[in-house]
Order: sequence, then structure tokens, then C-alpha cells
Amino acid sequence: MQKIKSLMARQGLKSPQDSVGELSPIENLRLPSKEELRELREQPIDPQAQQEIINSIEDVYFSTDSFDIVKYEMEKLPPVLNLQELEAYRDKLKQQQAAVSKKVADLILEKQPAYVKELERVTSLQTGLQLATVICTNGRRHLNVAKEGFTQASLGLLANQRKRQLLVGLLKSLRTIKTLQRTDVRLSEMLEEEDYPGAIQLCLECQQAASTFRHYSCISELDSKLQDTLEQIEEQLDVALSKICKNFDVAHYTKVQQAYRLLGKTQTAMDQLHMHFTQAIHNTVFQVVLGYVELCAGNTDTKFQKLQYKDLCTHVTADSYIPCLADLCKALWEVMLSYYRTMEWHEAHDNEGVTKAEGGGAAGPDESNFDRSYVKKKLEHGLSRIWQDVQLKVKTYLFGTDMSTFKYDDFIFVLDIISRLMQVGQEFCGSRSEVLQESIRKQSINYFKNYHRTRLDELRMFLENETWELCPVKSSFSILQLHEFKFMEQSRSPSVSPSKQPASAASTASTLFEQYSGGGNPFEIQADGKDEETEDVLASNGYESDEPEKSAYQDYDSDSDVPEELKRDYVDEQTGDAPVKSVSRETLRSRKKSDYSLNKVNAPILTNTTLNVIRLVGKYMQMMSMLKPIAFDVVHFLSQLFDYYLYAVYTFFGRNDSLESTGLGLSSSRLRTTLNRIQESLIDLEVCADSTGALTAGEERKEKVPSPHLSHLVVLTSGDTLYGLAERVVATESLVFLAEQFEFLQPHLDAVMPAAKKPFLQQFYSQTVSTASELRKPIYWIVAGKAIDYEQMLLLMASVKWDVKEIMSQHNVYVDTLLKEFEQFNWRLSEVSKRVRIPLPVSNILWEHCIRLANRTIVEGYANVKKCSNEGRALMQLDFQQFLMKLEKLTDIRPIPDKEFVEIYIKAYYLTENDMERWIKEHREYSSKQLTNLVNVCLGSHINKKARQKLLAAIDDIDRPKR
Repeated sequence: MQKIKSLMARQGLKSPQDSVGELSPIENLRLPSKEELRELREQPIDPQAQQEIINSIEDVYFSTDSFDIVKYEMEKLPPVLNLQELEAYRDKLKQQQAAVSKKVADLILEKQPAYVKELERVTSLQTGLQLATVICTNGRRHLNVAKEGFTQASLGLLANQRKRQLLVGLLKSLRTIKTLQRTDVRLSEMLEEEDYPGAIQLCLECQQAASTFRHYSCISELDSKLQDTLEQIEEQLDVALSKICKNFDVAHYTKVQQAYRLLGKTQTAMDQLHMHFTQAIHNTVFQVVLGYVELCAGNTDTKFQKLQYKDLCTHVTADSYIPCLADLCKALWEVMLSYYRTMEWHEAHDNEGVTKAEGGGAAGPDESNFDRSYVKKKLEHGLSRIWQDVQLKVKTYLFGTDMSTFKYDDFIFVLDIISRLMQVGQEFCGSRSEVLQESIRKQSINYFKNYHRTRLDELRMFLENETWELCPVKSSFSILQLHEFKFMEQSRSPSVSPSKQPASAASTASTLFEQYSGGGNPFEIQADGKDEETEDVLASNGYESDEPEKSAYQDYDSDSDVPEELKRDYVDEQTGDAPVKSVSRETLRSRKKSDYSLNKVNAPILTNTTLNVIRLVGKYMQMMSMLKPIAFDVVHFLSQLFDYYLYAVYTFFGRNDSLESTGLGLSSSRLRTTLNRIQESLIDLEVCADSTGALTAGEERKEKVPSPHLSHLVVLTSGDTLYGLAERVVATESLVFLAEQFEFLQPHLDAVMPAAKKPFLQQFYSQTVSTASELRKPIYWIVAGKAIDYEQMLLLMASVKWDVKEIMSQHNVYVDTLLKEFEQFNWRLSEVSKRVRIPLPVSNILWEHCIRLANRTIVEGYANVKKCSNEGRALMQLDFQQFLMKLEKLTDIRPIPDKEFVEIYIKAYYLTENDMERWIKEHREYSSKQLTNLVNVCLGSHINKKARQKLLAAIDDIDRPKR
């Protein structure tokens, strides 16, 4: 350090500590010159040795903590001092000091440029600060001049202008706040006007404005008030939405939907709408039924209002049942129509929305499309849901009352209403209405069983009191003219089900919803127009003209005598255009003497009972057309009506055990089978026998009807009336007419029958209806068997001598007697025809039976002959030819029945032995008595005894299987 100081002294420099006080602030920062430092560095020293010396310095000297060096060194001295050691240690310390000084001097010299540079910066900073002081002094002086140059009035003007602008803004805000405070009045007015979109739009705008002025304390209360108002609007909007369920109004619903769209609650609105429709159905049916229950009870007791709907339905009386059902369906129709029109509204507006979105690119198209899709699916799903609710409500109402005691017209009215309601369901959502069908099916079966049983008993009563007098109807009579068949007028085509006609007819024009969309109700037409027109089917006095009764026996040799009406009937029957005419379906021959008619009018032959049965058929079919699920049960009961009528006619006029013994096959096997089936399944033969039978037996006989008995007023034993021929004709031909009507109705019945049950219908027609005309033979055979005195003819023939020796030219007396019998029969027929028209098939059958019986009587008379010559056989031929010649003038029947039966028998007399044997085997239509007599008469003439025995043995072989 001393060297450094000495060096600095030589240069005229002072130490930094000494010079600081003498220098100015700038001069005090001067550093040693470069020459001084260079001189200090030029002193020779070994750097390595110098570094080693510095490294040998104890660490305590480099410590930042200040400490007393002298004290430190003194404490290190040993207790016993050694001069040499001290001097050596002193030298060491001096060397260390010199090394450090040298190092410091080197460092100072090394940092000399930086020191000078920094000193220059300090000097520059000092100059800048002095300049700043001058500028500040000048600024203060100028500010004082400015302050003194401007008045306070000018500055106050500026402040007032700014304050004015603030107050104008505040005034606008206050006016807006005042308007917001008064919006509740306007909102109330808009809600009363049902301007829901406008009210919501105004409320939303107010809320937005309120959020802008939220910094005012009065706005917070207004904001909550607007929120309450918006909730109130939503409540009223929900009430307005519920009104749509009963009376849809396009303008009203459009406002409601716009309002919900502004609220952004389109989906919520649809959910609420379906809930309101469900609630509307429940409230509507409950109020309708409650109104009728209270009306019938005669008071407004609140106990009915507390009942469940199911229990309330049980209090509906029978008198108010149908009006209540009609009003119920009317109310439900209004609900469904509102839903239908709601769907139409959405379809129309969705299409408009899609068009606008495509053309204008509305904001949020994805959200809009999602809403439309949601609404569409919700509405489509709601169709079946609403219809299911309607079905359940109506089902509950149907089961609330026992309808088995209802009148037929009332029950049909119920069926008609339910049928129309099911048609509504089909058009509403395509439903088959299984719930309604099953409920009405159960009620219908229950009702129809009781109704049918009552009708069968009535039919038995009618038949037992029927005098079989002709019911005078017009020749143009058709069952379609009866009220019971009015439901078929909409379609004469038998290939279409009558029950489908109203729906199909409506579908060609429009559906029920389209038809009644503008107003009206499909359930209002049910009670109207039922008896708009009266039936015009009866003739005024039994005849259709004012002409006096004409002779029934008229000559119809020329076609000019045939009335045009009969010609038309004939043509109509061939083409099938008028199958309900009473003319038989058989091919009509020219009308001659055999057609015993009262006049030329061909009116149907039927009785009051027949007309009653036809009316019942119409009622049954009407019920069947309205309710197809019970079609089979109805057809089954309907077949029983025909079965019982057929059985009654047969029992009254055709039952005769002696008929079967004739071997003429008057009753076909099919007819006998049908009669046996009817007797076993329908006729209760034990009704009077066992009145104390077991319960099970009574249950089995519950479905059966006692056999009818012919009225005592009907006389069938008088020869003057041909043994009740008029009654027999009326009974038999009325049955044939009834069968023809069933044939006409077959396509209609077949159309509504289930496929699995159609074989029953086909069997009924093939085995029962088609056998009606077959009853003619056994019934008219009884008349034919009594009309001619065949026993007298046998006695007359027995008195004739047949073993004459010469050929006779004169026939025997019995022929004239027999012809007189036929003439008498012909006259009686004409007398009967004055009461009842005898159709051609009937007269033909009567003549055929009489001629057949006469011919067989002739053969029987010839078989009673004991002796007969060839001349006697020739006399037989002469008698028979005379009989045929006269007979052909009395009747038009060709060929004469059993003509060959007589001729072959007469000619067999001339056969040889071998030919006779073959002839006997081939002609089994003759009795063994007749064959035996033939062989015995031939004995002696050209057959010997041996041949006789052989032929008798052959006859015995033929007769043995018959025993």
C-alpha cells in the first residue's frame, strides 16, 4: 500500500479518501491515470508466486464480517515469544500484503477505462438535471401567467355543458323506466285481447331494457315484477292452449304457437297439449254422463260428482242411455276433430317453415328442424294414445248398463253409433278398434241371445195362430222396400258388404273429418230420418187393379195374353236384375190352363208370418253389418229362423208316413236329413213330457223351441177346398219365396262372414235353403192322393171282364169315371185359384201327382185281374189310350207322367218265357204282387207251369232284399 501511495504522490495524486472532500461532485470521481497504473504493473513479480502468496492468506481475512485484525493476530501469538519467528511471520504478512496490493493495483488499472466512461456519464447526467431545473422553473412561470389570463366563468361554462349532457341522458333513462313501470297495464290489455305473441314480445323487450338499466335501484323490483308477469302469461297461455282441445280455432291456435315459439318452448307446448287432450277426454265424458245422471235423479246431489267415472256410468237409466251415448260420442268427436285440425295446422305450417328456411336461410335451421321433427312424432304418437283413451271411456260406458232388455231399434241405434265411432277411429289413426269391437261384441251376443230366443217364441206363436191366408202385396214387392233393409240401399251390388257402404261411399268423396271439418257432427244424423217414408208394399184391396175378379181359368195360348209385367219378370229372372220377384227360378213355360191365377198380376205369395220372418232377417243382417265380429252368431240364429219355418210348414202340411211306403222318393234323402237335423238341434220334443227334469237337461233344452201346432182354424180335411190346398199353396210357396230371398241375400251374408265360418254358410244354403222347393212334392202329394177317388176306380176296374174273345171298340166305363174325377179336380183348382194364385210349378206338380197316382192305380187294377186274354190286353190298351187322349186336353204336362209305366206293364203280357225273366229283373219298379199277377195271368196262354215256377222264384229273389 505504501508503494501505491508513494507512486500516487509522485504523480501528484491523492488517495481517494483524501481527495473526495477536496473534489467537486464531478472531480471526486477521477481515477489514477494509465501511466500510474502501468508503472505499478511494471514492477517485476512472479505471478505464480504472487498467487501462491495470496492463496496462503487465511480465509478469515476474506470474510465479509468485520473483525479486529490486531486482536486476531495477537491472540495467535504463542505464550513464549520468539523474535525471529515473529519477524519471519511479520515478513510473511508483509509479503501477503504486498501481493494483495499488487493484485488490487492490477485490478484498478484493469478497470480504469470503465471507470472513466462511467464518470463521463455521471457528468452528463448532472448537466441534464441542471437543464430540467431550468425548464420546470419556466413552466411554473407560464402556468401562473395562464391562470391569471383565463376567468373562472369560462371553465364553469364547460362544466355546465358536460353536466347538461349527463342530465339529458338521465332524463331518457327515467322516461324509459317510467314506460317500463306502466307496461303491466298494456300487458293486461293484450292478454284480454288474447294477443299472446305481442304480450310476450313486449315482456321480453321490457326485460331486455330492464337489464340495461339494472344499475338503478328501482329496476331490480321491476325486473322481478316482469318475471312474474311472464310466468302469468305462460299460465294464461296454457289455459288458452287447453281451449284448443274442444273447439279448434286457427287464428287462436296460431297465436298460441307463435307465443310458445317466442318463449322457445315449442316442445313443452306439445307435451302440454297432449296432456290437455287427455284431460279434456276425461272431463268431457264425465260431465256428459254426470249431467244425465243428475237429470234422471231429479236433483244435483254432490254425491254423484264424487263418484268415479266407472261407477257413475252404472247410474245411467235405460231411457237416457242412448241420448247420453250420442252426446258422449258427439263430445268425443269434437275433441278428436280438434286434434285432427291441430295436425293439419302443423303440417301446413311445417311446410311453410321448410320453404322459408330453404329460401331465406333462417338462423338455427338445425334446431328448427329438430322441433318440427319432435312435434310431428309427438302428434303421430298421440293419435293412437287419444283413440285408446276414447275407446276405454266408451267401453266403460257400454259395460255400465245391461242392454239385454233394450228394444231392437234402440240396440241397433247403439250399434250404429258404435259402428260410426269405429269408422271415426279407422280414419283417425287407422285403428281396428279392438277394444270397442270386443266390448260391443260381448254386449251384442248377450243381447242377441235373449232377443233371438224371444223372436223364436214369437215365431212359434205366429205359426200356431197363422191361418195361412195370402198377404196381399204388390207385384213390384221387394224386400229392399222394407225399413229393415234400408241399410242395403246404398249398394245393390251383392259383392260388397253392406256394412262397408257408408265408409266406402264417404271415402269416395271425403273422410268424415274432411266432411265435418267446417261444422256439424257425424253423430247427429243417427236419430233423424228413420221413418221419413212409409212402406208401400201392400196392395190396396188385395189386387193391384180395380178390375173385377176374373175367371181364374183363362186361356193363355198366345203370347199376347201374357202381361208385359210377367214378361219383364221372366227376363229379369234370367238376367238376375230382379231376383226378389216371386216368380219361380225354374224356366217358365207359356202360361196356359195349368197356371191357375186370380189375374194376370204375378204377385208374390207370402203370409204375415213370412213377412215377419223377412223383417227379422233384415234386423239380424242390420246388426251383423254393424258388428262383423258376431256375424257367425247372427247367421247361425238367422238360419234357425228359416229352419223353424221350414220345419213348421213340413209338420203342418207335409208329414205323412204313408208317403214313404209308396217308394216314389217324394222326400229326397237331403230333405229327410235336413228335417232330422232341425228336429234334433232346434225342436224340443220333451217340453211337456218331463217338467221336473234335471237342471242340466233344462239347460240343454234352453236353446230349443217346442214344435209348433197347426191352428184349429185351418181345415185340411174338406174335399171342397181340395183338402186345404189354398193354405198349402200359401204355406209352401211362402217358404219357397223366403228361400229365394235367402238366395238373394247370400252374397251379402258371405261378404261379412269370417273365412273360417264360410263353410257353415255354404252348408246351410246347399242342405237347407235349396230343399225348400222339395217340400212341394210331399205336401201336394197329400192333396193329389185325396183329390181323386182311386179306390172307386179299382172297384170299377175289378168289375170289368178281361177274358173277352173278341177285340172291343168301346172303352170301359171306369175311364170315363176317372176323367170325370179329373174334370172335377180341374174345377176345384179353378175355385181355389180364386182365393190364391196357383203358380205354374204348383199346378204342374199337382197334375203330375194325380196323373202318376192314376196311372199306378191303373196298373194296380190290371194287376188284380185274375183272367185276361189277348183281346183283354188290347182292351186295356184301348182304355189307356182313351184316358191319355182325354187327359191331354185337360193339362199341358208333357210327357204324361208314368205313361210308360202302364204301357210297359200291358205289353209285358206278350213276352216269352226268357224275355219275361229278363224283363222282371230289369223292371224292379213294379211290386212283387204286380209281377206275380202278370206271371199267373200268362199261365196257360204261352207260359207253362215249370216256367211259372221259375219266374216266381226270380220274383222272390228280387223281393227278398226289400224285406
